[in-house]
Amino acid sequence: MDLSYPAHAEDFRAEIRAWLVDNLPAGWFGTDGERDADFHLDGPDREHFNKEWTRKLREGGWICATWPTEYGGKGLDTMQGVVLNEEFDRAGAPLRADFFGDTLVGPTLLQWGSEEQKLQFLPGILEGRTRWCQGFSEPGSGSDLASLATTAVLDGDEWVINGQKVWTTQAQNADYCFLLARTDRQAPKHKGISYLLAPMDQPGVDVRPIRQIDSSAEFNEVFFSDARCPAENVVGGVNEGWKVAMTTLGFERGTSATTGHRRFRRELDVVVDAARRTGKIDDLRIRQRLAWAHGMVEIMRINGLRSLTSVLNGDHRAAALGATNKMSWSEYHRTVMELYLDILGAEGQLLTGAAEAESVPGLGRREGTPGYPVSPMQAAFFFSLSETIWGGTAEIQRNIVGERVLGLPREPRPGSDRSQA
Repeated sequence: MDLSYPAHAEDFRAEIRAWLVDNLPAGWFGTDGERDADFHLDGPDREHFNKEWTRKLREGGWICATWPTEYGGKGLDTMQGVVLNEEFDRAGAPLRADFFGDTLVGPTLLQWGSEEQKLQFLPGILEGRTRWCQGFSEPGSGSDLASLATTAVLDGDEWVINGQKVWTTQAQNADYCFLLARTDRQAPKHKGISYLLAPMDQPGVDVRPIRQIDSSAEFNEVFFSDARCPAENVVGGVNEGWKVAMTTLGFERGTSATTGHRRFRRELDVVVDAARRTGKIDDLRIRQRLAWAHGMVEIMRINGLRSLTSVLNGDHRAAALGATNKMSWSEYHRTVMELYLDILGAEGQLLTGAAEAESVPGLGRREGTPGYPVSPMQAAFFFSLSETIWGGTAEIQRNIVGERVLGLPREPRPGSDRSQA
């Protein structure tokens, strides 16, 4: 097995490292070449960095650098794109102006969009001036996405949208929502769906924040009441939205093959430090659980390389491997966050003291929120509870692996003879 990268990718790595050193604030890097865990930007310094960093990324051409040059990217090949992600992750530096635009809807438009749609929407994504949110999940259709009830009816040169979306991240800040709506009620549920690009700033769009236990409100409910969308904002064709959506979900699950394990490694280092500080490191049961966690992170690293190999080879099994990986890391994360709280004991329930002060390099410092200011690791625990649900539930991932990879019989559907046996 040869795990080395080609020479041109390693040359590109040196170029990226030099650019990061030249453009990140003084003191950002530690002696190991990674972000110094004790370095933080607060107040006006942080605001200035956030504003200037997007400009620097744009001038450096790093936003959407794997896109074709004719649409504003650098035309990087797959290995250069991987190295780019790895070096920004190693430095703990933000790489994207808007995750949903850069990583999801942008690549979807490159594959399925018309030339007019590409020219209209891609520049705003590249320049970091257009913000997006994803309107897929609904109160009654999460894992069974095709059962969605939101409708879009053509009225002249506009679609009229009615329905509700839920768990819509950053909807409160978005300019557009890429959403799924039923455009043919008579067609089978997977066939009568269209993929629309709907403006958010208009009458008929009501965004209601979902307040979390830590008082943050990253997720939202979005209600569409006769909201309007230009007829030409259908991506991939009317009633062809299911295949387009599957492309978007593929981008969501496959963009961090060789970097996804790194955040879990950083968090595990914090868990081990907590075990040392509390003396729990001498508890054989805790040590066994830590050893298991270490092994799981290494498996994620190896599976990331396996996923990369599948992509480079055009292997059709890459999607199934993605389902396996998503199921594995999401269940791991819930387990290791529970381990962390077990190590801290009562201290883990406090909002002050050691648990409050910690910071996880690469994740940043968790800002206090009114009413319930939590630490970065406490926030990670809360978020881990949702990770086996969003992006495809663990149960759905098991069905994919069982039916499509192992060739097992399909799960009985409600109302079938087998389900009543």
